[in-house]
Amino acid sequence: MANDYVQLISLIERLHRHLLELVKLELEGLGARDINNVQALMLFNISHAEMTVGELTLRGCYLGTNVSYNVKKMVDNGYLDAERSAHDLRSIRVKLTNKGHSLRDRLAGMYSRHSDMLAETNLTEADLQGALGVLERLERFWTMANYRLDRRVQDPFAENAVRQHRPASAQRGGKL
Repeated sequence: MANDYVQLISLIERLHRHLLELVKLELEGLGARDINNVQALMLFNISHAEMTVGELTLRGCYLGTNVSYNVKKMVDNGYLDAERSAHDLRSIRVKLTNKGHSLRDRLAGMYSRHSDMLAETNLTEADLQGALGVLERLERFWTMANYRLDRRVQDPFAENAVRQHRPASAQRGGKL
């Protein structure tokens, strides 16, 4: 099972890179040079909602990216409107502008074309639903595993607490 698990993780990473490449090609085809593929995925995930930057971070997988920086660039380039929260000045709420909605609709069109292309392959709707079910269960497992690990790191007195953040001498009660 361990080998299959590692292969699945590698496949998920490759699929994410392929998606980013497809979005990049779509942006190039549209002549959209003021937004990158990661920013376009953020834009798509915001959709018709209004949300905080923190909510956007939780909603998507923007590996190795600075969400605040990307939001600022999309605001500067006219894809997003940003407004400080009246209740919490540290919080910024974002929503798509008309330009942002237009690009989001073009990306939805790309996804629709991909769906039509999938219909021409030997992948069935049942195959996609089965894969989706497995990936959703894996997501729940990772969420649970993160929660458990986070709890162990935060509670230094827990029996199985993770102590890798302190030198070994400190773990044994020695002086640093």
